[in-house]
Amino acid sequence: MIRKIAKRRPVSARLLFLVLSVLSLALAAWLLPTSGAGHSQSQANAAPMVQGQPVSTSQPGGYPIKVFFSRYPVSVTSDPTAVSPVERISPTLSVGTFALQMLIAGPTPSERSAGLFSELNTLLSGPSNCTAPLPVGGPDFTLTLNQRGSHSEPGTATVRFCRQLNSPGIGADARVRAEITATLTQFSSIRRVVILTRDGHCFGDGSGLDRCLS
Repeated sequence: MIRKIAKRRPVSARLLFLVLSVLSLALAAWLLPTSGAGHSQSQANAAPMVQGQPVSTSQPGGYPIKVFFSRYPVSVTSDPTAVSPVERISPTLSVGTFALQMLIAGPTPSERSAGLFSELNTLLSGPSNCTAPLPVGGPDFTLTLNQRGSHSEPGTATVRFCRQLNSPGIGADARVRAEITATLTQFSSIRRVVILTRDGHCFGDGSGLDRCLS
């Protein structure tokens, strides 16, 4: 009997070793999926934060806008309010200011070949009377949103030129108004446009009553 018990003791030790090994493997197998699930959960929690950020409408180089130029011959011979859009990319969020700057700069050579022109480009002359260190839009003009002249009016943009506007007549006046109005009202926040000379009077108002301010 003593001899038999002595023979079984090694067997019990091996069984105990096997049981411990199986338990160790089972514990390791249980821990591995848990770690993986925690990593996935961390990623899943991060994703909504990224998706919840405002989606930018800008292109890699800036913000797409349109500039509206007069079109020859129709704008000269029959309808001075006729304009055609071309695309530009604004490098800043000041899209209204940039659009007017591009209108003053005029069309590209290929656009000019297609009959497009900027009446506004031909009328500005002389020095700027804008004395602010950094006037909105540079020395050519100032652009004020939600104001009619000096009075608050939501949805109205006031363009005041800082340089002299030398208009040859009512046809040129109409083309300038059409170019500026179409270029600015493409933006949903602008519904009406007031255009003032460097002296603060209504552009193209021969009556001298400044009706655009009333």
